Order: sequence, then structure tokens, then C-alpha cells
Amino acid sequence: ADFGLYFESSLIIAVLQVGGTLLFSLMAAYPLARMRFRGRESVFACILATLMIPETVTMVPNFLTITWLHRQSPFAWLDSWPALTVPFMASAFCIFLLRQFLRALPGELWEAARIDGAGHVRFLFQIVLPLCRAPLLTVGMFTFIGSWNALAWPLLVTYTSKWRPISVGLQQFVSEAGAEVHLQMAGAVIATVPILVIFLWFERFLVQGLTAGSVKG
Repeated sequence: ADFGLYFESSLIIAVLQVGGTLLFSLMAAYPLARMRFRGRESVFACILATLMIPETVTMVPNFLTITWLHRQSPFAWLDSWPALTVPFMASAFCIFLLRQFLRALPGELWEAARIDGAGHVRFLFQIVLPLCRAPLLTVGMFTFIGSWNALAWPLLVTYTSKWRPISVGLQQFVSEAGAEVHLQMAGAVIATVPILVIFLWFERFLVQGLTAGSVKG
């Protein structure tokens, strides 16, 4: 198996998905936590309700959407990175986690920013963003691990080896004669190393991010 190609594809897919998830989750969590508008709690309740929907249920409508975009767009969606990243750049869990952290920020920060003439955009990117390092790293780590371990969706939207991730590459060691267990185990170790490195590197931020907003006072 061409593990170099699979490893490169997995890394590109994971980086794109992490970047998109961090951007869209923060942009969605901020108004739900710091801005007042009619229906805010209803919108948040609908986002939380999506957590009860199994991933396999959303796979069919996502695939139909991707195939429609593939036919309508001037560039390819199937068997390319957009199909592997765009449908997963909005995560209800990540929005919930960031919202809880943002709600715990002191209101005096916003009042001071308003006195200096800052609006919501400036306040978000200049003041809130530096304070969100721990929850953002936690969201990024969860997203990276989920993207790295994805199997069913990449098999569904790719049909060549160009953009298939490393988890799909492990299936190359299964043939009609049976599974080549020794090669699968070696490949699994290679596939696990990046996740272990990231976890050990960001372990303390993971604990801070998961407990952010849970204690007040």
C-alpha cells in the first residue's frame, strides 16, 4: 500500500477540516454566547438537538448534496478534498463547547471594548480569540482525531487512491484470501502515532478546554 500518499492525504484533510471547524464553530458560538437577539435560545436548542442524530443517518443526505454539487459546480467535489472536509466543518459539539467558555468571560471585557470603540468583530478577534486558546485547541484535537479515523465517508465519496486517507489504506491488506494481519498491525501503528503525539502535546489544554465554563465564581 502507498502509505506515503495515504498519510499525506490524511494530513491535508485533517488540517483543512480543523481550520474550517475552528473558524465556523467560533463564529457560531460567539453570537449564541455574547449577543442578544430574538430566538437565540431556540437556535441553540436546535443545534444541541442535532447531537442526538446518528452520523449514519446524515450520511445519505450529505452524499446526495455532494453529488448534486459535483454536477453543478465547475470543479470536482467527489474524489476530492471538498467532499471530505466541507460537510464536517460545522460541529454542534464544538459550538456547544466554545459557547460555554464564551459565556464565562467577564462582561467587563465587552464594556471596556465598547468604550474603546470596538465592535463585535474586533472584540472577537482581538480580545476573545487570544483567551480561547485552551477550548480552541481542544476542539482542534477532537476534530483532528475524528478526521484522521474517518472510514465510511471517505470510502463513499472517493473511488481512487489520490484522496483516500490512511484509515482506508489499511483496507488494502484485506484480500479474498483473508486479512494480512501482520501488515494491518504495522499500518495501524503508523496510523496511531500522529494521534498519540497530538494527545500528549495538548493533554493539559484538553483538560482546561473541557472544564472551561463549568465552574463560576
